[in-house]
Amino acid sequence: MDFIDLKQQQILIRKNVDKRIARVLDHGKYIQGPEITELENKLSLFSKSKFVLCCSSGTDALVLGLIALGLKPHEGVIVPSFTFASTAEAVCMLGGLPFFSDVKVDTYNICEESIKNSINKAKKIGINLKGIITVGLFGQPSDMDKIKKIASVNNLWVFDDAAQSFGAMYKGQISGNLCEISATSFFPAKPLGCYGDGGALFTNEEKLYKIAYSSHLHGMGKNKYEYDRIGMNGRIDTIQAAILLEKMTIFKSELLKRESIANRYIEKFLELNTNIKLPKLLKDTNSSWAQFTIQLPFNCNREKFQSLMKERNIPTAIYYPIPIHCQAPYKNFPISPDNLENTMKLSNCVISLPMHPYLSPENIDYISTNVDKIIKDLI
Repeated sequence: MDFIDLKQQQILIRKNVDKRIARVLDHGKYIQGPEITELENKLSLFSKSKFVLCCSSGTDALVLGLIALGLKPHEGVIVPSFTFASTAEAVCMLGGLPFFSDVKVDTYNICEESIKNSINKAKKIGINLKGIITVGLFGQPSDMDKIKKIASVNNLWVFDDAAQSFGAMYKGQISGNLCEISATSFFPAKPLGCYGDGGALFTNEEKLYKIAYSSHLHGMGKNKYEYDRIGMNGRIDTIQAAILLEKMTIFKSELLKRESIANRYIEKFLELNTNIKLPKLLKDTNSSWAQFTIQLPFNCNREKFQSLMKERNIPTAIYYPIPIHCQAPYKNFPISPDNLENTMKLSNCVISLPMHPYLSPENIDYISTNVDKIIKDLI
């Protein structure tokens, strides 16, 4: 059994992917080819975002967004600690200060009260906060209305890291169009992934788009070899854009399949009365279900659980075993005065089960019944 099955997906689209790649080989525009503009247009239509910039990775999308927002050295940005490293890493790459806040224990996303705590502490210790980066962890967007209200009162921008949540909906709006600027990743394992690295930036503000566009071409101005700013090489390869164009033809149907699989997981665990905490969705929100992550009971040995699952040919993963603020490069950055209690708890009990659009009902039932049996044996 695969944790994420890209082979089955490829069987469905391989012929058309080959045709797309062949066209790129024929026209030879491997950098900034026409497929990139075509992809950006389709992503714009999908997300309802006016401006889309495809780039070299989700991490570079975050960096480019922060450049566009004007982040300067020593300025602070509130970020969750329960996330992948790139969220904080992008801030540090521009000399900014990540200010780590806690997450909610039920949705895994950044906590509004912890944001407020961080803002108050930043004022006391003299950090000039400029914005908040939210993360749609495991596929569900953060509670953006509440966060944007806090940001507005405190004159902060909001930047949504939708690397895992692109395609999800929050109160009728699609992820990628929930705040001033958003970023996503096209890493192969993401709900919409290419066959290498790639990412995209979304905004409705032309000024932000123009700065990011220039920055991803080394800061280039109107003319070649004329530079307006210090930039970077942040371009997506044309071949990866061609692959994503074909993947977009099945993206909506795959999102529906992911939702159906998540619902079956939940129904099965409730039927079994399994002693776990299931993912919880906000009202009027759905998830792209990048991962299906549960919380094991506090007295269940997670390493032993994983070992017994592996014996049954069921792969699992832990996202994330060590919070970012506890990692060596980030230990000296400030944290919210609530000491990130939920983050510490979750890092010790979360575990992710196989999740992809091609899991059969039999697979889900097999996984669920074994999760239930192993937990009952261990506790």
